Amino acid sequence: MMLNYKMNNPQSNKTLFNEIAALSTEQRNVNSMNIDTCSTIDILRIINDEDKIIPIAVEKELPYIQQAVELIVKALSGGGRLLYYGAGTSGRLGVLDAAECPPTFGIPFGMIEGFIAGGKEAMFKAREGAEDKEENGANDVIAAKVTSADIVCGIAASKRTPYSIGAVKKAKELGAATLFITCNPRSEFTMPEVDVAICPYVGAEVIMGSTRMKSGTAQKLVLNMLTTASMIRMGKVYENLMIDLQLTNQKLVERAKRVIMIITGVSYEIAEVKLREASGSVKAALVMIKAKVDLNEALQRLDATGGFARMAIES
Repeated sequence: MMLNYKMNNPQSNKTLFNEIAALSTEQRNVNSMNIDTCSTIDILRIINDEDKIIPIAVEKELPYIQQAVELIVKALSGGGRLLYYGAGTSGRLGVLDAAECPPTFGIPFGMIEGFIAGGKEAMFKAREGAEDKEENGANDVIAAKVTSADIVCGIAASKRTPYSIGAVKKAKELGAATLFITCNPRSEFTMPEVDVAICPYVGAEVIMGSTRMKSGTAQKLVLNMLTTASMIRMGKVYENLMIDLQLTNQKLVERAKRVIMIITGVSYEIAEVKLREASGSVKAALVMIKAKVDLNEALQRLDATGGFARMAIES
């Protein structure tokens, strides 16, 4: 068996050792002490029982998530961007959330973007050392040309990841609004550069330090809330249906027709015709059908209401 072990200066790491040992995410879970002796079904029950803690922890953070959403909506509505910075699992979750938003909500690529320590290659192969320097995060913020119009969100289950901290500090220095998502207790969060901290405390992991588990799930739930609630507040949803779809594949084309049919009650054939007349804009097609207007009038109404289909129809 080959060992990949690197230690430049053993003495210099004692401070880091103590810092990590004190983290809530690095404690042993008393409920899984003997998991290595369990049957498969008992292993799964332990994991499942621990996972039930997560939504409760997220619920306690709703007031802070609300504050974050308000800041995100303000930034995006003003032409700014939402940018995530994280390492490892946290970084991958940010990249994933950002990548899903354009096809789901019809926003331009780049409005929401995720950055991971070590660059794109780190999405598929861990580059753990890339997270160890604050300047790496700061440099990525500079490279992204962050301004006071943007909002930057650091993601780090441990709250101590230098890459994420460096990104947030540099963003604040440049005048951007700042968020931070961590799974350690709020009482232990002490970053003055952060406008809103979101701290779902899920306790020790089933496997000590494996923050891809409960912490990763909590982070994913928070990210889902941040972008989905923001998109709803920006008029990307009618009732509970996506209406700013980008018709980039046949599945989305057919979903768009179905959305039009559900909201308006028209036939498949009419939905297809109106979608074509609207050049693939579900919003415009909805206004055309519901308000009984032509495309130009529909577009004028949408422009006058900031893209809110319900308001455009009722106006």
